[in-house]
Formats: sequence, C-alpha cells, structure tokens
Amino acid sequence: MLIYLLRHGQTEYNAQKRYQGQRDIPLSPEGRAQLRQADLRPRTVYITPLCRTRQTAEVLFPDADLVEVRDLQEMCFGSFEGRNFIEMEKDPEYQAWVKANCESPCPDGETKAVFSERVCKAFSALVDQALADGEETLVILAHGGTQMAAMERYALPHADYYHWCAPNAGGYLLDARDWAEQRVLHLVRTVQYTKEAAE
Repeated sequence: MLIYLLRHGQTEYNAQKRYQGQRDIPLSPEGRAQLRQADLRPRTVYITPLCRTRQTAEVLFPDADLVEVRDLQEMCFGSFEGRNFIEMEKDPEYQAWVKANCESPCPDGETKAVFSERVCKAFSALVDQALADGEETLVILAHGGTQMAAMERYALPHADYYHWCAPNAGGYLLDARDWAEQRVLHLVRTVQYTKEAAE
C-alpha cells in the first residue's frame, strides 16, 4: 500500500511566519491560486477539522469523500498562536520554549511529546485500517506538524522531527510494505501539488 502524507496550501499566517496551530485560518487567495489538481483519484481523503485542509483537498482531490480526523490536527501552540518569532523575541516564555528546543509546554498549549503521541496514534490507526481493508492507497492531508510527528516516528530513512516539514501543498509518498511487521514506512519520494512545481 502507498501512503500520501500531505500538507495544506498556504495561508496568510504561513506567509507571515505566524504560529497557526489550531486557529482555523483559511487558505489565502494566493495559496489557493498556487494549487493544482493531484495526479491521483482517491475515493477518500482524510483531513482535519481545520478549514485549510478541507479547502486544499477540494482543489487537489475534487471527487474524493473528505473524512475529518480530529487528532491529526496541528499542535496547539497556546498563547503563541497568531504571533510570529519577531513579535515574541523578547517574551520570556517564548525564549524559554525555544531554548528547550520547543519541547517544553507552550503556555496553554501542548508539548511536542503529547502532540506527537496524539498524531501517531491517529495516523497508525488509519494505516492499520486501510491495510485491513485491502486498500492500495491511503491519502492524508493535514499539517506540517502532523507530517513531522508521523515521519519522525515511522519513516525510513530515519531523520529528526524538524527535517520533515514539507512546503505548503507538499509532502511524502510512503510505502507500507513492512508496516505490519516492523511499524515502519519507506520513503519513496517527495510530492508537491503546486502549479509552479508542475512546470
């Protein structure tokens, strides 16, 4: 089975390098205009409750049924959401979080460990179900953090969490041939569903 693990298109927050987290920020007009229809036609695409994933999926996969999976949504950055690093560079809570490699709790938010566990539990359940159902392809369209958490835990070759943040509307094609025995996924290639990437 092949798995497509994709990130949503660009939002205003992405362009301004703001922590987006669980704020329900839509695609920007530019972000929507950059998207192109994908080269596959899945029956079902798994998205999150945040509208930027639905809006992206509607362009990439116009004929697919969209199924929301709450626990695949982005990390909750608490009081950092809506702000960027320039605005917070003198904030002692933000400085402490960055010094801890962004692994301590965000004020009113999640820790990286709690977030990764949430995502990986939901992700692995989808892979298990798709394999049990005999599916040939599984398509998940979520967030940069979702990709980083799942890829750090399951992808071969192994790489650090931050290595795996794909560009907007980009992501990974993975082969699940060893999933049942070893709980690993083999990276086949990266994918990018923007018009610029198709040229």
